[in-house]
Amino acid sequence: MIQGPIPLEFELVFPHGAYAVGVVEPVKDFDRSTKERIVQAVDRHTGLPVWQILVMDADPAAKAAQKTVAVKISSATEPQSPPLTPENPIVSVEFDGMTVTPYVHQATGRLAYSLRASSIRPSRTRAGAGS
Repeated sequence: MIQGPIPLEFELVFPHGAYAVGVVEPVKDFDRSTKERIVQAVDRHTGLPVWQILVMDADPAAKAAQKTVAVKISSATEPQSPPLTPENPIVSVEFDGMTVTPYVHQATGRLAYSLRASSIRPSRTRAGAGS
């Protein structure tokens, strides 16, 4: 029986590439945080702080509701994504050490996926190239 996150390659998750559409931010631990004190979430498998970045799937066939997804990154230090600028508000990125964890979304009862990675970096090739 498979338990825990399922490892997979970036190209399987985003075969057409991915674009960062936000900046890396710490993930809030809702159980440990209070109104006065925000506590950053910790990965239960690695013990590392958890960060998050919004990315857009470059797949032209992706449905609008599924185009932008959050990828969580477990890292001792804040991961650095390529800088966004007014001239370049989205940047092609890739992730290393990706995993997916399927779960049932409580509000809708539908199957959903949590995407995680160990690091983020600029894309080696232009997203969508060769697809």
